[in-house]
Amino acid sequence: MRIYINEREKKIREDVSLFELKEIIKPNADIVIYNGFPVNEDRKLKENDSVVFIEKGKIPSQKQLESLLVSRHTPGVHNRIKKAVVGIAGAGGLGSNVAISLTRMGLGKLIIVDYDVVEPSNLNRQQYFINQIGMLKVKALQDTLKKINPFVEIETYSEKIEESNIDKFFKNCDVIVEAFDKAEEKQMLINYILNNTEKYIVAGSGMAGYGPNNNIVTRKIGKLFICGDGESEAKPGKGLMAPRVGICANHQANQVVRILLNEQKEDD
Repeated sequence: MRIYINEREKKIREDVSLFELKEIIKPNADIVIYNGFPVNEDRKLKENDSVVFIEKGKIPSQKQLESLLVSRHTPGVHNRIKKAVVGIAGAGGLGSNVAISLTRMGLGKLIIVDYDVVEPSNLNRQQYFINQIGMLKVKALQDTLKKINPFVEIETYSEKIEESNIDKFFKNCDVIVEAFDKAEEKQMLINYILNNTEKYIVAGSGMAGYGPNNNIVTRKIGKLFICGDGESEAKPGKGLMAPRVGICANHQANQVVRILLNEQKEDD
């Protein structure tokens, strides 16, 4: 009989029960998930059942985590994602959210550049915790990302990005994410990448307030993708807030994935 154990297909004897299988596979498991639900009682297993055994506090090995990601993403997709290098310029509301999503995808390597520190006002939309206030953003974000997936390679720089050092940070990246706050910094990075490289760049523009979700879209201009509504600037009464910033950031993250999988041609 074939069932799925920790997301991997296995052949087992037909007379083995759920808890008997636990004693064979992972006797120290604290939690048993049977077809998506935690259970406390033994039961007979059936063809194509899905079983997950969890030992509290134990981090899966890299091989185990990879197998879980492969089962979710399919082998072809995951293999391309895990070989990719993505640069993120800015670790604020957009950059920190993009980094979280790509880390959960099992990206091969992230290069994150930001010279700022975590401030109390950042906590309403950026992926930081109250005990990280005062830390360099790149260090705080790296700590968080490593808790999500310790096997993603993360390279950080606590430096200000200028035209003179863009290549230093991003020359080996497959895709670059623009996640700055200031318009002049956005323009500087976008212009440099488009005029001096063949790389794709995914930018953000317009995500303040609490306007309609579907006004945030992704637009393509050559090798530039712009995510946002293109008009919502932060102002009194309509500041930058977690929901819309998160929507825009995940537009960016998804566009990065589409580029890495060579799906961007369909966006014309």
